[in-house]
Amino acid sequence: MDIATLPSTATPEAVVEQLNTVGACVVENRLPDAARKQFLQEATPLVDQSSHGTEEFSGFQTRRTGALIAGSASCRDIVQDELVLAAARGFLAPYCDRIQLMLTQIIAIGPGETDQLLHRDRLAWGTYLPRSIETQVNTMWAMTDFTLENGATRLVPGSAAWPDEREPTEAEVVQAEMAAGSVLFFTGSIIHGGGANRSGAVRMGLNVDYCLDWLRQEENQYLSCPPEIARTFDQALTELIGYTGGGNALGYYSDPFDPTDRAAKQAENAVGYRPLKEGIIV
Repeated sequence: MDIATLPSTATPEAVVEQLNTVGACVVENRLPDAARKQFLQEATPLVDQSSHGTEEFSGFQTRRTGALIAGSASCRDIVQDELVLAAARGFLAPYCDRIQLMLTQIIAIGPGETDQLLHRDRLAWGTYLPRSIETQVNTMWAMTDFTLENGATRLVPGSAAWPDEREPTEAEVVQAEMAAGSVLFFTGSIIHGGGANRSGAVRMGLNVDYCLDWLRQEENQYLSCPPEIARTFDQALTELIGYTGGGNALGYYSDPFDPTDRAAKQAENAVGYRPLKEGIIV
């Protein structure tokens, strides 16, 4: 089994089909070159300030940089890509009413890095959630070419349906080679990991993940992108990063600074626990 490569004009339904059957796919040339270069201009100084990993899983030659909603204006556009949002919502629709941003992270794999341990991202929540519930849709945007030599993401097609105890053989692992500007979609259940970088240049990808609105996000957006920054965004983005209600009664708040306002909100909450209004920033 291999990973399909779809055109930039692919439909959300085509992506969802691949996620359901294989667990991953590539959409080529989705990000215009001008937008990719703009992101790199904003992101490179942030990466340069980031430290390398301190243990094998994160990678001794790999830099990981988060808080990108606050730190990169162009990232805010990328996370709202219409195809990505539609595909993520379509795939996760059986398990939630809305989705939220789980994390934004630049993964810059440097020369000399080894293969990352293969894993499933859904284990961020441990083993408590039934495997019948899909937790997330992940994307990896190629900000440089992804090749066999520089650490293109390794995946095991079809492994999303495997039992936990089954381990892949090396012959079952493929690498998602793709040109800069392309995007890899993969589920939280597929076995995958970063590749070894045997080249002389850094392989840079933008990892953006989306999850069910009733799960805790891996990247704490309320600290990575606090209200004083988030209140400057439009409603669609603030909802996506989690400044809204989730489930039936998740995300309501009481104002800790205004006693009058707090009393009113407590009265509201006593009747049905009204969730935080959409797009409202504390």
